[in-house]
Amino acid sequence: MSYSIISILGLIINFIINHEPFKNIKIRADEPGKDKKLEVCRGHFLLAATGYFIADIGWGILYEYRNVDAVYRFLYCNTVLYFLFVFATVLAWTRYIVAFLRRGGRRSKLFLYTVWTMFGLSVILLIVNFFKPFIFYYDAQRNYVTAPGRHIAFIVQVVLYMMVSAYVFWIARKIKGVEKQRYYAVGLTCILMNVFLVLQLLDPNQPYYAAGVIIGICVIKSFVEAVEKKEKIIYDNIATSLAEDYEAMYYIDIETGEYREFSRSAEYASMNVPVGGRDFYAETRENVQKYVHPDDREFATRMYEKETLKEKLGEKNSYSYKYRVMVGGESKYFLFTVLRAADDKHFVLYEKDIDDELTAEKMRLENQKDHVTFSQIAEILAVNYDVIYYVDAKDSSYISYECRNIYGDLSLPKSGDDFFADTQRDIELIIHRSDRDAVLKFVDKDHVKRAMKSQRSISMDYRVIAYRKTHYVRMTIRKSTNGTHYIIGIENTDDEVKKEKQYLKALNTEKELARRDELTGVKNKNAYHELEKSVQTSIDKGMDFLTFGFVVCDANNLKKINDTEGHVAGDEYIKKTALLLCDIFAHSPVFRVGGDEFVVFLSGNDYVNREMLMAKLRTQVEANLQTGSGPVLASGMAEYMPDEDSLVADIFDRADKEMYDNKQALKKKEKAT
Repeated sequence: MSYSIISILGLIINFIINHEPFKNIKIRADEPGKDKKLEVCRGHFLLAATGYFIADIGWGILYEYRNVDAVYRFLYCNTVLYFLFVFATVLAWTRYIVAFLRRGGRRSKLFLYTVWTMFGLSVILLIVNFFKPFIFYYDAQRNYVTAPGRHIAFIVQVVLYMMVSAYVFWIARKIKGVEKQRYYAVGLTCILMNVFLVLQLLDPNQPYYAAGVIIGICVIKSFVEAVEKKEKIIYDNIATSLAEDYEAMYYIDIETGEYREFSRSAEYASMNVPVGGRDFYAETRENVQKYVHPDDREFATRMYEKETLKEKLGEKNSYSYKYRVMVGGESKYFLFTVLRAADDKHFVLYEKDIDDELTAEKMRLENQKDHVTFSQIAEILAVNYDVIYYVDAKDSSYISYECRNIYGDLSLPKSGDDFFADTQRDIELIIHRSDRDAVLKFVDKDHVKRAMKSQRSISMDYRVIAYRKTHYVRMTIRKSTNGTHYIIGIENTDDEVKKEKQYLKALNTEKELARRDELTGVKNKNAYHELEKSVQTSIDKGMDFLTFGFVVCDANNLKKINDTEGHVAGDEYIKKTALLLCDIFAHSPVFRVGGDEFVVFLSGNDYVNREMLMAKLRTQVEANLQTGSGPVLASGMAEYMPDEDSLVADIFDRADKEMYDNKQALKKKEKAT
């Protein structure tokens, strides 16, 4: 039992000083980077050391009861685990050193290949040891006996530790300052672990190597992590200094909402807002009801919804907003800035009192109220316009304010002596050819002067050429309140035109759907009535040169099919009828005007070839009648005769009469078959 004391102590020390790293141990790095790799390798070493301590403790306890058969089997397995974790600690330590050195190249790869080869061979030898003792065995009295393979494995590890130590010291000689001390500390640790490994080799009955592993764990904590903490303190000091310009700064987990306050001003502290918590979103919305001006609460509440925040951060990495906060019974404007953290899992919220800045700006504007300049007008109108001109109504001199560039690479003057003359000249450069004449008339000085006498404003839509593309814009002209100037605003209306086109397209699509028969996809009765009305209008206007005709069709036996086979079969029969008509009269619209009634409006090539197409239709119907497959439909055709027809209905009636005669003939043939 005394043998296990060192490892028990090592296990306790390991858990005490490394409880935080144990929480974040990962098998592999989530993100690329040398720091992430170092953190993962450190976790692997801590796990290997923990396994070694447990195996070493188990060996010390079980060995005392080795004469018990059940205990002896566990002892043998524990001994195998002991050697396995010895090899694992050497592997993990070497990988940690290579990651710590932050060096690539052949030497680092050589160390990694060597240690992985050594570990693989050691595992193989442990497996072989079950069948032929090569590393260790227990004699007839169940005493532990070392075999030559143990000495070979330990010597190889000793040599590897020596090589790693030499490599660390060789790199350290080129480094200066605190970093050099870190390298020397790690190199010295390699030597000490090597010394204890040699002692373990010489005396297998004492836990020397456990002491070496303890030293390795402590060095990682004391020397390496201490420097990392020092760097973190530096970063915190920098962040704190930067935060002095803000009333408060918070660090928040995007998904969970867990947060902590980083800094706060004395004024903000007087409000007793919480400095940390589990749910930033819910707690902040609750604080909004307490501290935010009543008129701004709805807006502020919406800004602290998780989905709102994620949506805004999805568009860009930071954004700002402002509202009024009640401080000491007075409302003050605060600016809030949300910034995405580098890990993409957190965000930082800055709060700044901007009330004094806004007050100063307000006073500045009030002091200049009696000296209105074009810049002030432009800033007010900039929300709606991309370019603004301030034109003297008497002499036409002007200055311009460009809020957003809509003219591309073209450079236009910012001011001039005659707006109307300059505009007439520039029209040739920027206005679409088809719109130039209309724009010339619109910006004519006399036209503007006359229009402003009777109207408050006039506007015109036209197109400009910029960035090698056509853009839609709108020019709006209005007169200033005192009548001394024209304020001319030009705005890009591309989005507006695009929306209008989309609306018209959707409207046309909706109308088209309203004209379609849902079952067959051909045009419906409403569409036929529209066509009939349009054609009748043309006839009424005396357009006797029109050439068109109607084919009226009626599907036979639909009622019989519905009664005997069901309405689903009847619907399929109707669909096949529509498909047959569409295939034959491919260039003419087909209308379903009743349950089994169809009309084809013949025009163009279909009208020219109408006799041939009608013959083709009736031949196909005859074939369907003979085979008993496919639709059987009666048909009749009539053409427009200008000298006789004054109504579309007359043409339809002639075709319908012919269809009726054809229907009777088909029925006789059906009876005959």
